[in-house]
Amino acid sequence: MHPGKSLILFGIILIGIGLFWLWELKLPFVARLPGDFTFRKAGMTFHFPFTTCLLISLLVSILLWLFRR
Repeated sequence: MHPGKSLILFGIILIGIGLFWLWELKLPFVARLPGDFTFRKAGMTFHFPFTTCLLISLLVSILLWLFRR
């Protein structure tokens, strides 16, 4: 891949991550999808957004596939 295309793709990904962080507070369903795990014990909470990670991975894979065409 040409370095220019790589930089453009990297910029688009960074913009997407920035928009996600901005809108995350306004979208309560993000990171609360079925399949996201939250474990609570005395004084400790562990949250693993499994389904959210799969969804983000799928979206990034589709974007990369479209960009290569």
